Amino acid sequence: MENRDALLEELKVKEAKDAGAYRRAAKELTAARGAAAGRLEKLAVGQINDLAMSVKFRVEVAFEEEQGGWTAHGWDRINYLIATNAGEPLKPLEEIASGGEMSRVMLALKVTVEESFAAGSAGHGKKKASLPTPRMLVFDEIDIGIGGRAAEAVGRKLKMLSKRQQVVCITHLPQIAAFADQHFLIEKADKDGRTRTSIRRMEEAERAREVARMLSGAKLTETSLEHARNLLASSR
Repeated sequence: MENRDALLEELKVKEAKDAGAYRRAAKELTAARGAAAGRLEKLAVGQINDLAMSVKFRVEVAFEEEQGGWTAHGWDRINYLIATNAGEPLKPLEEIASGGEMSRVMLALKVTVEESFAAGSAGHGKKKASLPTPRMLVFDEIDIGIGGRAAEAVGRKLKMLSKRQQVVCITHLPQIAAFADQHFLIEKADKDGRTRTSIRRMEEAERAREVARMLSGAKLTETSLEHARNLLASSR
């Protein structure tokens, strides 16, 4: 208590010094993020438009210099802006994207990041590229709100992503299911008064029947089976 004023003065000096160090580090981080955002948005636009969309896309890096906006990860706020229709202004992704559009944008971003990392790792001169331990990426009903050409495009992107990472995708669309290396069937059944859920991997012949069922419903026809076989063959 006797040295209270002197201690407070020391703490104020230290606080000002630490705040200055934080500002310098935060500015460097903002600059790095701004440069990365420019690269990401250029690559992501191509990936998004491959998924049967035609959009403008921008990654905005905004910062808050007031201490109330400081965090351990810097003072930046990252916003993803998109225009899904020609002539429309860019708006926050979460405000205007439909469920299907959001799913495709997220898939495109994942593919962009994975491919960029792999390309960067492969460019380390003569040193052998060091890729991270493969991760499991789970896409739960990424087919919401899409079909036809868009569904096939999503299937191809998932196939591309699965070359470097393990991909688990829950889907109701045959155009997506056909691209899987392995197809698991999830079934529900009542047993002893309770609902049981089972999962099993299907063999190739059985898989063709399941894809045909996804195409035509409960009643299988030779036409739907032939279509399923062609779909599976074209996805290889």
